Amino acid sequence: MMATEILFASNNDHKRREFLRLFPGVSLLTPRDIGVGFDFEENGETFLANAQGKAMALFQAARRPVIADDSGLCVRSLGGKPGILSSRFGAGPDGAPLDAPRRNAYLLNLMKGISDREAYFVCCIVLILGEARWLAAQETVHGSIAHEPRGENGFGYDPLFVLPDRGKTIAELPNHEKDAISHRGRAARRVMAALRSED
Repeated sequence: MMATEILFASNNDHKRREFLRLFPGVSLLTPRDIGVGFDFEENGETFLANAQGKAMALFQAARRPVIADDSGLCVRSLGGKPGILSSRFGAGPDGAPLDAPRRNAYLLNLMKGISDREAYFVCCIVLILGEARWLAAQETVHGSIAHEPRGENGFGYDPLFVLPDRGKTIAELPNHEKDAISHRGRAARRVMAALRSED
């Protein structure tokens, strides 16, 4: 029987809303919802290590099915940066992490005068169903970096990421189009297929 209530290893409300669309019929509870303190340090060297680490840490705390993801932007001309450091890219004068608009401005500043703007998004999703029972799916979507932010329907680097076949950023797409082609949507469909076939 498909698990219909799963813990989501994040307190990011933007990401949770997107996951609720990507996993229809599944109730996603945050650690806050069940009164569990959760603040995992993403210090892995890969997207998989971070996603698996988050999922396992929350599973061990709650002992119930957990889903986690790690995702990021990789820019070819920057040697693959920001990569696994996407949410912590750049820092303010006090060393604190930048918010999304300032991170985007920081990235655009680094890319001034760079003609090669090829980039791709990565998303790795890990689902833990029980002790020693887990699966992972990792997907990508390729595009390029815009010269300025465009669009309001997205978060993170979405306003900078241009899809070549549409000429629009991910943040300029309606949700159903975004979910159909995004890195997170592609990985989620693989995990959802596994959930539906669970016995």
